[in-house]
Amino acid sequence: MNPTPPRPKLAVWKFASCDGCQLSLLDCEDELLALSEQVEIAYFLEASRAVVSGPYDLSIVEGSITTLHDRARIVEVRRASRKLLTIGACATSGGVQALRNYLDLGELTRAVYAHPEYIETLSTSTPISEHVEVDFELHGCPIDKHQLLDTIGALLADRRPNVRKESVCLECKRRGLTCVLVSRGVACLGPVTQAGCGALCPSYTRGCFGCYGPAETHNTQALQTSLKGSSELDLQRLYSTFNVAAPGFVPAHRLARKANQDDGAPSPSRKPNGV
Repeated sequence: MNPTPPRPKLAVWKFASCDGCQLSLLDCEDELLALSEQVEIAYFLEASRAVVSGPYDLSIVEGSITTLHDRARIVEVRRASRKLLTIGACATSGGVQALRNYLDLGELTRAVYAHPEYIETLSTSTPISEHVEVDFELHGCPIDKHQLLDTIGALLADRRPNVRKESVCLECKRRGLTCVLVSRGVACLGPVTQAGCGALCPSYTRGCFGCYGPAETHNTQALQTSLKGSSELDLQRLYSTFNVAAPGFVPAHRLARKANQDDGAPSPSRKPNGV
């Protein structure tokens, strides 16, 4: 009689982040119980103090790299992992903390901390892929738990995850929603943002603000033409959220930032997302 093969080892790691994407995994509830029967959850401090040493068949990483310690630690995680999955805007693009990438770090720490000389941090917040090889990136802030479950199963089975790369606009069409950009004049990043949220914000007549990052095909320059009623400062703010440092959004953010710096304070106009 053949012995039962060992279950694949799954590890979940946290770097600079808010824990929201790890909570998406815990939110799976009944599905998580089924998952735990198929894999050995070897390291997941958000859920258990139990620690099983590697190597791991799959490591899930949340958070960006913001310190020298984390830059060294992610290398060790990669070495101990057969496959590595990054989840959420922090891990895939640097997160909202990547706003520091465009500002003076010394000025920021002096404004926040009474003793900034004790703060040891990198001047930038960067995605995991800038430091180690990543097998798959799952976008969102937070991620979608159903996409996460599918991706875990796919990577452990050596198949490609069933994650759509289309824009949020197609999700709006499937739900029969009226375009808030066209009908209400609300600034919306839906045309350039990757699907995955189910068009949550447009379903409440709010503009998409890009929490799933750039879609596979994105034309921010064309979208800026549609947003011509917005000031440069509004456009800068629109891109200055969870995926501010995402490669597909960086040119648009820099363009709006440069225009704002060149022209000075813009005149009041329509605010992003209609607020």
